[in-house]
Amino acid sequence: MTVKIILLVLFILVTIGVGIYSRKRIHGVNDFFLGSRRMGAWITAFAYGTSYFSAVVFVGYAGKFGWSYGLSATWIGIGNAIIGCLLPWIIMAKKTRVMTHKLNASTMPEFFAARYDSVSMKVVSAVVIFVFLVPYTASIYKGLGYMFESAFGLPMNTIILIMTAVTGLYLILGGYVATALNDLIQGVIMIGGSIMMVVYILTHPNVGGLTQSITKLSSIDSGLAKAFGPAPLSLAAVVLLTSLGTWGLPQMLHKFYTVKDEKAIKRGTVISTLFSLIIGGSAYFTGAFGRVMLDNQMPGNNVDMIVPVMLENALPDVLLGIIIVLMLSASMSTLSSLVLVSSSVISIDLVKGFIKPNIEEKKNVLLMRFFCFIFVVLSYFMAIWQNPTVVALMALSWGVISGMFIAPYLYGLLWKGTTRIGAWSGFFTGFAAMAIGLAIELPKVGFDMSKVFVPGLGAIAMLASLVVVPVVSLVTKKYSKAHISKVFDTERTAA
Repeated sequence: MTVKIILLVLFILVTIGVGIYSRKRIHGVNDFFLGSRRMGAWITAFAYGTSYFSAVVFVGYAGKFGWSYGLSATWIGIGNAIIGCLLPWIIMAKKTRVMTHKLNASTMPEFFAARYDSVSMKVVSAVVIFVFLVPYTASIYKGLGYMFESAFGLPMNTIILIMTAVTGLYLILGGYVATALNDLIQGVIMIGGSIMMVVYILTHPNVGGLTQSITKLSSIDSGLAKAFGPAPLSLAAVVLLTSLGTWGLPQMLHKFYTVKDEKAIKRGTVISTLFSLIIGGSAYFTGAFGRVMLDNQMPGNNVDMIVPVMLENALPDVLLGIIIVLMLSASMSTLSSLVLVSSSVISIDLVKGFIKPNIEEKKNVLLMRFFCFIFVVLSYFMAIWQNPTVVALMALSWGVISGMFIAPYLYGLLWKGTTRIGAWSGFFTGFAAMAIGLAIELPKVGFDMSKVFVPGLGAIAMLASLVVVPVVSLVTKKYSKAHISKVFDTERTAA
């Protein structure tokens, strides 16, 4: 216990120290939110990767889907690396950097406003981002709470409160600079910890190595040892939500706004993909052996406790301390990214965009810090709400936000023919798919969201939006040549 506490305290002190150091480099909103758009390959790649993976993946998704799908759950990690990292870096990173520079857009709502010449779109997207990133943030706090409750025996609400305070403190101090520097430190911890976690789980007597563990999985249920598992369609839905979902999430695309040049993008593509393959692959591969490790007995009938109990049983104190720091690293980097993006849509898109356009830079930075605080408080209260599982909360957030934004953003970035009505149809379709799906499913399970397969609804929302936007755009009024030239003119590219 002493070792775990020492490692935890050291990590928290370093994290806050980076926030204090970064405070000196904050002179305006551009520094606080975008790091002056001069982030290098390693920092940007690690910022993307560490924002992708959190306690939600290690505790919620790896535990639940490893239990449900067995060895085939590893496909989720592979999908995350290829579809969730490699492809968006190749297809969207350069275009995002160039177009957001050209349109002077710092946020996703600002991009929508400039690309589609629509102030209403800016307001709607800002409100949706702020509201629906709260459940995602809450899911991360909840995942951390289960892990720390298992390791330290502390009440979950107390743990969530401490983590809320630490995240809010270093982010409010240092903004994106602090976040990016911490992401680099946390990413190194995550890589080392993930590899050690896999080795210790595989060599545990209950598991007995790869060959024996696959035999044991097959004896429990032959489907758990098959390449595509016992439920290939639902597995595909999870892969789609957790991989394609990144294409429409503002906290992920924000990393492309900040990268300094094309050379950094090329290097960042490789670094980010390898990082995601190691972290995502390790998490889901470990979760796949939950039934073997725990003798097919789910702890407390709670899917969110599978991985915490596995690690508590398998690892010595020193390594468990490192893994706890890994979980905390993964979560705090994601949390800081979410809080930063959410506070920006209020201070930049709504306050500076409408309420007080001439607000001073220093006051706007102060306002962003204030909304960082408000957001973490809201997330804390949602996290201590005991009903939904970690998976349900995250899937709700990703399903609504990416379902609404993936098609308008992607087509708006790549295709001159995307129209305003087409983009609005994407907003409506994504939201309607989630809302109608939940309205149908929730009454069947007594309004217990943890019993609804929310990832499936999220996947449907994204795919429906991707189909609807181009179809509607083809039959609705096109933009003028002047507007298209302003948005897509490649003569004035970012340096």
